[in-house]
Amino acid sequence: MPNAPMYALLPDALVLAGIIVAWLNDTFTGPSGRRTTYFIALLTTIIAGVWFAVNAFDPHVSYFFTRMYVVDPFASAMKSVVTLGYAVSIVYSRKYLEDRDLFRGEFFLLGMFSLLGQIVMISGNNFLTLYLGLELMSLSLYALIALRRDASQSNEAAMKYYVLGALASGFLLYGISMLYGATGSLDLSDVFKAVASGHINDIVLLFGVVFVVAGVAFKMGAVPFHMWVPDVYQGAPTAMTLLTGGGPKVAAFAWAVRFLVMGLLPLAVDWQEMLIILAALSMIVGNITGIVQRNVKRMLAYSAISNMGFVLLGLLAGIVDNKATGAASAYSSAMFYSIVYLITTLGAFGVVMMLARRDFEAETLDDFKGLNHRSPMLAFVMMLVMFSLAGIPPTVGFYAKLAVLEATMNAGLTWLAILAVVTSLFGAFYYLRIVKLMYFDAPQDTSPIVSHASNRALLTINGVAVLVLGIIPGPLMSLCLQAVTHTLPL
Repeated sequence: MPNAPMYALLPDALVLAGIIVAWLNDTFTGPSGRRTTYFIALLTTIIAGVWFAVNAFDPHVSYFFTRMYVVDPFASAMKSVVTLGYAVSIVYSRKYLEDRDLFRGEFFLLGMFSLLGQIVMISGNNFLTLYLGLELMSLSLYALIALRRDASQSNEAAMKYYVLGALASGFLLYGISMLYGATGSLDLSDVFKAVASGHINDIVLLFGVVFVVAGVAFKMGAVPFHMWVPDVYQGAPTAMTLLTGGGPKVAAFAWAVRFLVMGLLPLAVDWQEMLIILAALSMIVGNITGIVQRNVKRMLAYSAISNMGFVLLGLLAGIVDNKATGAASAYSSAMFYSIVYLITTLGAFGVVMMLARRDFEAETLDDFKGLNHRSPMLAFVMMLVMFSLAGIPPTVGFYAKLAVLEATMNAGLTWLAILAVVTSLFGAFYYLRIVKLMYFDAPQDTSPIVSHASNRALLTINGVAVLVLGIIPGPLMSLCLQAVTHTLPL
């Protein structure tokens, strides 16, 4: 749409306006206005998230800023997910932050800047826009992880993430420069047409694709670019871990779709082969290494690595024999999986933060012993989340894995689907181990669990969503399929 209506950008602008208002409030009110800053961030992101969700049903595609920014059903749906995910994250984090004197304006502002970067990543239609969105998200997360300046473990985690992130950005920029040199454009549509023409040096294109895939794999935490994930998950305060391992993973998936599908789909045969290796290694390393972890956050880090392997399965199953007949189904299954992963991650870290209290982090497996005796509600929600991550029916994780495996089988990659099932059996061990500790072991800690009513209510809704979406996955799956069908160049 050449003359796109500017009102399509209003929810994006609302997030930016929320950042400015929260920043001004925190600057002029100081510590006394932090609660107001929290409510500004929460209210802004809830309204924007619902607005994005409504826009996701609009099939029109609108371009802005000389085609550098696009608003389409896929972008609106993904932006709704990350925005509402941020809102849920800060509600879960409230008491945790208050107990550690981290309930500061900087937390909410850096989180919202990271969210704005994710929004730009999801709607980027130009290599430059995609890179700027990535850096805005990443730089905010580096600072967020190091926010607890008196904790050496947090500073170490932030430094590792920063150094490796800078290396990945270098890979990505080098790949983009080669693609620009080969095609003469940074616009995804123009690159798509240039590559499809077949008049470009294949060697230069392939080198560019290799470096771009490396950058994508790093941001998704796929093996062998996963080294930062366990250290950052464990080293950062749990609230910061949730903001790093939740929405950014969904944004990284959408970002990968923009790069690989919107811009480089004619080279799918080449980048799909790379993703096969990344997916297989991620599922093997994530599921097997997670078995030996005693730290719950580190275990969830390896769980994230294995789950990103499943997301890659959906991405690599789109084009078969240079035909895109099953592409919409494959990419929508990966989109569905990434959304489900965010929902389960929010639930898992929500429980971990509710178990924590001042000067105590509920990070080891022993901290979950006898949880059913202390709080049946928390134990039940954690059980649902663990069942979902393990892919056990009737939770939504079962249907998500089934959809991705079906797409993989349809692509003729039976061996890869079998590998996914076998490695998932290994992963089920450490998920079910937590369920066993909660329900069959005596509690080591009998102190009361204190939490805000809003946290308990939201966590209950989170657990119900994991169960209900597993029983009735059709509406969300249909929305994903519709968003992909109206958006992708198929």
